[in-house]
Amino acid sequence: MKDIQDTAAVQTQILDAFNFRHACKVFDGERKIDDATFATILEAARLSPTSFGHEPYKILMIQNPENRALLRDFAWGANGATNGTAGQLGTASHFAVLLAHTGETMTAGSDYLQNFYRDVKQLPEDVIAFLNDAYGTFQSRDHGVSTPREITDWSGKQAYIVLANMMTAGALLGVDSCPIEGFEMDKTVAVLEQHFGVDPKLYKPAVMVAFGYRADEPAFDKTRRNMDQIVEWA
Repeated sequence: MKDIQDTAAVQTQILDAFNFRHACKVFDGERKIDDATFATILEAARLSPTSFGHEPYKILMIQNPENRALLRDFAWGANGATNGTAGQLGTASHFAVLLAHTGETMTAGSDYLQNFYRDVKQLPEDVIAFLNDAYGTFQSRDHGVSTPREITDWSGKQAYIVLANMMTAGALLGVDSCPIEGFEMDKTVAVLEQHFGVDPKLYKPAVMVAFGYRADEPAFDKTRRNMDQIVEWA
């Protein structure tokens, strides 16, 4: 009976977190996420699954207000221009850019991946040889992920898994968040290179995300399609 009760409690906790989470446009600028709480959110990111376990992403945390201001003119999804506020850039406790690896590192057989297999995965050479072949087939035949744009987009898909887990972990901890795709890509790439030392040959911004505590309750109730509209059993 206790196991059933525990399972039911966890189910309720999960659904409560998803109902709590919304795309928070303005945060309470006076409330900051404590270090232990945000460390848990980052650990959820680190432990997230990725295709082939390649972890083709990096998280750039931008906390300095002057550094955030460098994005303000062209990050229209985060600068408050649509609602006349300081936006997420001006109010979030924590602000991140998730960077996607490019074909420079994520092409099958790259030096980066060989070092990754040995140093991070600590795999034996026969397994590395198998992965090189399997991943090469995946890129060239199975999914057709071979051009620089295709590989970067594939890496971005993995970054979105990380993004979702960060936001879910935050919601479970009572932390609000907002994923942000509203930014001009070319200008963002240029600023990241010039001011943050991000090599555009190695990384491209996939998505931004802000965390903090809501300034106000959501203006609208959460709406979604019915379950029978999104799930088909075969």
